[in-house]
Amino acid sequence: MFMDREKERAEASAGREGHLAERLIGDRADAFEEARARVEIITPLSIELPKTALPASRELITFNGVAMAVASRPLFGPLSFELRGPARVAIGGANGAGKSTLLRLITGKAQPTGGTIHRHTDRIAMLDQHVGLLDPGTSILDNLRRLNPELSTNEAHAALARFAFRNRVALQIVDTLSGGERLRAGLACVFARPEPPLLLLMDEPTNHLDLTAIEELESALRDFDGALVVVSHDAAFLRAIGIEREIAF
Repeated sequence: MFMDREKERAEASAGREGHLAERLIGDRADAFEEARARVEIITPLSIELPKTALPASRELITFNGVAMAVASRPLFGPLSFELRGPARVAIGGANGAGKSTLLRLITGKAQPTGGTIHRHTDRIAMLDQHVGLLDPGTSILDNLRRLNPELSTNEAHAALARFAFRNRVALQIVDTLSGGERLRAGLACVFARPEPPLLLLMDEPTNHLDLTAIEELESALRDFDGALVVVSHDAAFLRAIGIEREIAF
């Protein structure tokens, strides 16, 4: 009987030690994940946008005599131009001239008061200066799933990991992100699609970014093989991303 009790005590003690070891291992794993998440946030990033294989001859957008008015007040026009292949175009003009409205016309979110617009592709994405496509009250992961409902949870995590939102970092609430992180989250959401955008529109993308984030964005856009249309007052940024021509009004 004495030996049986000693054996039970030994087994119980071993069990407690085993549970303690598992708990310690779990705590250390959690601490490691949190530390790694912090490192990922502060480590300089290299954003690589997916390749589009956009042919140089591919028509994207055609404006024919497009005019725009707001409350019967002429805004701009008539305006005629076309976008073809991996074009790099800046939209210039004074504040209030209608630059942001022109981007909305390209996407189809606004309709012209005159002229015609032909969109030869629906693979168009737009990011405004506030990255308004993101819901600020939900997580990065939830936003990506909402905007790309065809993706599984694993596919969504993989898409975010390509933009350095790995593991628990993907669960951050958008409203807590810095300007650079928010823009990166927006890029992750639009480039998570099975077919990446052929045309990327950006409205004052550097307004809320620090120098490091601007350099990261410049590097990503220089390597992007799709078409770019950018509204920006940052002349150095426009030069850095290889803008070829300007549409000004």
